[in-house]
Amino acid sequence: MKVTFNWLKDFVDIKLSPQALADKLTMAGIEVSAIEEKYGDYVFEIEITSNRADWLSVIGLAREVAAITGAKMKEPKVPKATSPRGKSSGSLSIQIEDPKDCPLYTAKIIRGVKVEASPDWMRKRLELVGVRSVNNIVDITNYVLFETGEPLHAFDLDKLSGPQIYMRRARPGEKIAAIDEKIYNLNPGILVIADKTKPIAIAGVMGGKESEVNFNTKNILLEAAVFNPVVIRRSRRQIGLNSESSYRFERGVPQEAAISASHRACGLILDLSAGELTLAKQQGKITSKFRSINVNNEQVNKILGVNVKPALIKSGLSALGFKVKAKTKNSFIVTVPAFRPDVAICEDVVEEISRVYGYDRIPVTLPSIKPQLTGHSSRDLIASVKNTLVCLGLNEVVTYSMVDKALLADFNLNPDNETVEILNPLSRDQGVLRPSLIPSLASRIAFNLNRKQEYINIFETADIYCWQAGKDMPVEAPALGLAFCGSRSLFFEHGSTKDSAGFLHAKGVISALFEKLKFPLPRFSEAPDNSSVIKVFIKNEEIGRVVILPKRLLERLDIKNRQVCIAEIRLDKAMPFTVNKKSFKELPAYPAIARDISVLLKQDVSLDEVIAGIKTQAGPALESVKIVDFYKGKQIPGGFIGITISCVYRSLERTLLETEVAPLHEKIVALLEAKFEAKLR
Repeated sequence: MKVTFNWLKDFVDIKLSPQALADKLTMAGIEVSAIEEKYGDYVFEIEITSNRADWLSVIGLAREVAAITGAKMKEPKVPKATSPRGKSSGSLSIQIEDPKDCPLYTAKIIRGVKVEASPDWMRKRLELVGVRSVNNIVDITNYVLFETGEPLHAFDLDKLSGPQIYMRRARPGEKIAAIDEKIYNLNPGILVIADKTKPIAIAGVMGGKESEVNFNTKNILLEAAVFNPVVIRRSRRQIGLNSESSYRFERGVPQEAAISASHRACGLILDLSAGELTLAKQQGKITSKFRSINVNNEQVNKILGVNVKPALIKSGLSALGFKVKAKTKNSFIVTVPAFRPDVAICEDVVEEISRVYGYDRIPVTLPSIKPQLTGHSSRDLIASVKNTLVCLGLNEVVTYSMVDKALLADFNLNPDNETVEILNPLSRDQGVLRPSLIPSLASRIAFNLNRKQEYINIFETADIYCWQAGKDMPVEAPALGLAFCGSRSLFFEHGSTKDSAGFLHAKGVISALFEKLKFPLPRFSEAPDNSSVIKVFIKNEEIGRVVILPKRLLERLDIKNRQVCIAEIRLDKAMPFTVNKKSFKELPAYPAIARDISVLLKQDVSLDEVIAGIKTQAGPALESVKIVDFYKGKQIPGGFIGITISCVYRSLERTLLETEVAPLHEKIVALLEAKFEAKLR
């Protein structure tokens, strides 16, 4: 949107320089992106947001300037003598096919106009805002468009087929030659203005070439209307045509503006073309609804963080066109003008107050935030579980909550509790609510193996169902299932290793998950009656199990020559152990020293005990210790495993020396050899 400094001064007594005014407007939310001095005037290039259609006019911007600067707004001059003198001559029929498309249409017939070049003052102003001068009649409609924001159009009355004007949708196959010298194909989705035989304009977008006003025109029909913004936007998009008129109609033009703009344009035409108004007619009616909002001074001050006096609130809003009526000493009833549909709630009014008060006068402060730790809900826990497992490289699956009763019996997972059966199952495969995720995940392993997948690592979080003593209904309990099958090669700095599905794999994933969730580290214990089952504990509470599927179940699932490891964790039992307390520490300022130890250990040695022993032996200088490589193969003697342990040493007070780290590292090696019978590789 372009506007000139002198054009604004027609409506506001501006004391500021153009540059100072541009800064004021920008600070009030009306961004002036550029200023150009030309022809003794200054042209402002202003970025208009889509919700502020009232700024698409000189009067609308002048209203903002008056409110921001405290100057008085000069009301635009609307000629009084814009009604036909004596009796109207001639007749005109206006027919609106659908009032929703065109709520209001005004038409004035002016005869005996003298079409000629526009006066210099008008031509220069239009050229400064980027509009080419055509003739005095066309220039007046463009001038009033920029001044009031209401698009108008003038038709050559003698080129119309009869005294009828129709607002209707286009008929199939109709075309129109527009004033831009192009022919456009129309369809029933496009609103047109038509005479008795043909379309004479694309409503709200552009007029037709055949009815264009030129230097031979003697009589004109001046149109000012209100159109449905949605219809105009669709019409404009379908024909691929943009114009100053469509730009404004799409954003909404107040109905009152059509009448005042028609009077303003008519007065200019009578002054500059020596014509005579012979008929004025209007079809439709103004249906604008005015919204009232209660505004409390305390609420304004609370939102803005400053004390704005009630007198300033009233004067500022009044300058912007709002009607303000005092309700009590510190509260008002604010009536929103029709040209401000964007103001709907109290906070919108507060925003207007802040713009007038000045954003630069509102202190910049950081909000007071008091972090509070809250307990983990089941939903939060499950979300964290999913995110963590995905980051660990697992793939989520979703299976049915109902399983085959025969398959469940084969797994023998719930021998003591009665299963929850469906009275009328849709199929035999969905006859029982599952008391465990293990059968479902085992079926998914078989499904994926059947599709030639070599390595499978999947998980599922879902409820399981079981009867409990004293309960009339089955209990739903959130659970986590993990399933692994196959092997893959992993590459590290020290070489590659095979990552095979098994107890160690499941144990590593569960341990990493618990560490991330701030659970106590789990304890794993082999079931005394079954070497293929490892129980998972937190402290002394059993929360799950890790199972290697026996051969009979693999055959039942048609899985051949594979090992399948499945783990199930009861999240409802693990949740009480969640640690809500969080701690933070600074990033280390001094470098670390890393040392690795490669050893052979007996297969039955507990790696947890090895790690714990190293931490005790090294003391506070040891920042972290972990197993970074695991190997079991031909080069390793039977009953042994090969591991690489990485030890990281660091001091928070200074840089450690090699002479300090070497003795600590030697003590760790000695511990491994003496206590755990490790052999250096």
